[in-house]
Amino acid sequence: MPLPDLDSLPPMQDLRTTSVTDQIFETLYARVVNLTLPPGAKLSEAEVAAQMGVSRQPVRDAFYRLSQTGFIQIRPQRATTVTPISVEAVMQAYFIRSALEQATMRVAALRLQPQDWDGLDRLITLQEQASRADDRGAFHALDDRFHRDICAASGMDFVWNLVRDNKGHMDRARYLSLSYGASTAWLEHREILTALRARDPDAAAAAVRDHLAHIQDILDRLRMDQPGILD
Repeated sequence: MPLPDLDSLPPMQDLRTTSVTDQIFETLYARVVNLTLPPGAKLSEAEVAAQMGVSRQPVRDAFYRLSQTGFIQIRPQRATTVTPISVEAVMQAYFIRSALEQATMRVAALRLQPQDWDGLDRLITLQEQASRADDRGAFHALDDRFHRDICAASGMDFVWNLVRDNKGHMDRARYLSLSYGASTAWLEHREILTALRARDPDAAAAAVRDHLAHIQDILDRLRMDQPGILD
């Protein structure tokens, strides 16, 4: 596969809140997740460094971190490539996320206040709009925000940190499903919110469990539609 178009990579002087390596890592991480860098895409330290206006060392460090997440494969004297989506890694991420979020929903059902419910309702409305506009990037960001805000409002910010650190492989598969699954996702968010408003811990936990469990259906569909994208 040819090198992807990297012309739009941001120069580092535009981003000053984190280290250079962190910025490169986060930028490339997001592009692997949203498939701007699809499985099989080749990456060049020299090209990324030139596009982002940095030396090769922080790019090398970012590449190493990406390889540790399983997103890229670095082979000496051979091209660095984006890996296929690992089914095993996706299911491990699902197990972790489902367990953590079910527990969090039980807490959230008892702790969230009306202003929290209203904020979540606004996010779902924005998700619906993004779904109808087929704005997958906005939808994915709002999806994360919905789950993150529930953790934060419950006083369980640390849970979202753990989820975020483990969900990347799951996100790659989920992003591919947004062309047909986004409408289902925001409707299920309404079911979660209904359970939270009712202060029903069991219903809230069950709603998020069922919501996240669609990952198996997504993998099954990918096996049929894009078998080469999975490992």
